[in-house]
Amino acid sequence: MQLNRKHVIRTALIVAVFLICLIYPAQLFAAFTALYQVSLPLIIGGTLAYCINLLSMRLEHIFWPHAKNKAANALRRPMAILISLLLIILIITGVLGLILPQFISAINGFFTSLPKTIDQLNQWLKQSDQAALLTNQLSDAQIDWTSIQKKVMRYASSGVSGLFSSSISLFGSLISGVFNFVLAFIFALYLVSGKERIGNRLERVGNAFLPAKFMRNCRYVLHEANLMFSSFIIGQVLEAFILGTLCALGMWVFRFPNAVSIGALIGMTALIPMVGAFIGGTVGFVLIAVSNPLQAVLFVVYLICLQQIEGNLIYPRVVGGSIGLPGIVVLTAITVGSGLGGVVGMLLGVPIAATAYRLIRNATWRKEGKTIKD
Repeated sequence: MQLNRKHVIRTALIVAVFLICLIYPAQLFAAFTALYQVSLPLIIGGTLAYCINLLSMRLEHIFWPHAKNKAANALRRPMAILISLLLIILIITGVLGLILPQFISAINGFFTSLPKTIDQLNQWLKQSDQAALLTNQLSDAQIDWTSIQKKVMRYASSGVSGLFSSSISLFGSLISGVFNFVLAFIFALYLVSGKERIGNRLERVGNAFLPAKFMRNCRYVLHEANLMFSSFIIGQVLEAFILGTLCALGMWVFRFPNAVSIGALIGMTALIPMVGAFIGGTVGFVLIAVSNPLQAVLFVVYLICLQQIEGNLIYPRVVGGSIGLPGIVVLTAITVGSGLGGVVGMLLGVPIAATAYRLIRNATWRKEGKTIKD
């Protein structure tokens, strides 16, 4: 009787949830969107905490791992977190320090040469017969310049008001973004510094209110997901380093300018799977095109060839090998993830596919009576 009652209640709840989703899809979507916007700093903070923790865990094993002194044990984690943050900041500022001065110099060179280019264009127009013919036709045409002036002034005034409102909106978005980042950073530091305490409390609550089998399955799935995500991030960093090094070496061989800075930028942006190198390649194209447009075109051709080699050979082997995933599955996960969620889906597609692949593989081996390997 008790079992039948639980079964009826469970079935009624499932039917109720299904009906709510069927009748109020727009309201549910709006509620989930609002919840996502509110919790976005916490999501970013959790992501930052996971990445910082990967580095700080390895540093903790370096700083007196077997010390019994209370002061040493208390200082180990803060030092590991501080050094992790310093390393990340140094890498980012180092790459930006290499690329930004050259980028600014290239833009300044472009605007410096712009008046000369305009003068050459004017000289060409004065000497061109087609330009003289066009000038004569404009002189003979009956054009209502007063009407044109009024329209231009009307569009200009509306554009100024639109620019003003856009500037206010941009300033508000910037302030909100800075506030969210600071909040996410503080939340990340709190998670990394107290991860054992937070994990123990969550596990106590789960053990108190959830079935033991469910908690055991959750621990197993989370363990496998953590293994795959950490291996993916490490493999992604290694792949980005390989790509940046190959780009710099190739640019040096082909005598392209700014080889080191552009190679470092390509490696940094390659942390975005498959398409990140093209983002860095755009900046590299601008840097080279200002001084030598032909070399800039050749650089784009070289980068496309390198990207094809990286996407079809290096990336599936390095990242797929680090997470034990076949290369074809890596490419499929990236394609499906990018189609569903853009850049975020592209980033999460591979580790999620690796986690599902590993869970299915382990379940299959368990059914066949084989030993599950780590």
